[in-house]
Amino acid sequence: MNWTGVIPAITTCFDVNYKVDHGFVAEHCQWLVQNGCTGIVPLGSLGEGSTLDYDEKLAIIETCVRAVGPSVPVAASISSLRTSEAVQLAKDAAHRGCAGLMILPPYVYRGDSREMKTHIAAVLRATDLPGMLYNNPVSYGTDFLPEDVAELAHNHPNLQAIKESSTDVRRVTAIRALLGDRIDVLVGVDDAILEGICVGAVGWIAGLVNALPAESVALFRHASNGEMQKAQAIYRWFLPLLRMDTVPKFVQLIKLVQQEVGHGNARVRAPRLELDGVELKEAKNIIQKTLETRPRHQTEEKVARR
Repeated sequence: MNWTGVIPAITTCFDVNYKVDHGFVAEHCQWLVQNGCTGIVPLGSLGEGSTLDYDEKLAIIETCVRAVGPSVPVAASISSLRTSEAVQLAKDAAHRGCAGLMILPPYVYRGDSREMKTHIAAVLRATDLPGMLYNNPVSYGTDFLPEDVAELAHNHPNLQAIKESSTDVRRVTAIRALLGDRIDVLVGVDDAILEGICVGAVGWIAGLVNALPAESVALFRHASNGEMQKAQAIYRWFLPLLRMDTVPKFVQLIKLVQQEVGHGNARVRAPRLELDGVELKEAKNIIQKTLETRPRHQTEEKVARR
């Protein structure tokens, strides 16, 4: 498993009947890889994992693994209300060819530190796959402090990375202070990626990459190579869209951006609803104004749009 570079947390495309469009999911994964992404993470929050049934999750994993082949790692997002189901999903993901796991805390019960670490530990023990802890206290109400991360890393050798989405880039430095290079730190908030790289993050679990992979990869590479003038130019242009990753309707917004660039549709599963009225108009205005100034060298599509 390679935890460095731009790794999309992919959206889940639905057809007109709101069934998973496996043909598009496969094409989407290939398109992202062709544009320089280094891995694929299905079934996450952006992938509407909470609206997918168990068999749908397994089928999506199989689609992604087949689409990108053995040279590109797929890390399944493991989320469940029950620890036992999370453990089983981890095992099934391993059997279906995943190279890693992105492990979430239970997303309804907000347990204490002991309970949440026990849940993560159970999933890590379920397989030999390398795991990435997903820390998102803003969305899940559970905060894995740097000390908690260090404890889990000490007890579980296969904990290799953390997706840090607290929105506080100081966490990158704090984790590095305790663990050095023992685990890879990845940014999980799109509008903090430049700041995160500057303090030591080595990867980006990205959202807007689903619509604009070439720009996302260029931003990451310039920043990682210390080409800050080039990175800042892309970042300033990209920020109005990157900020869409940080609000409650981020799924609807990112899928809308995909639709506007001609690669995907805006369908979401209930209880989510597509944007409408003033909200839709304002979002489209932001998207259109940003795309009007899109860097020319990044505008070519590498696969047929759908």
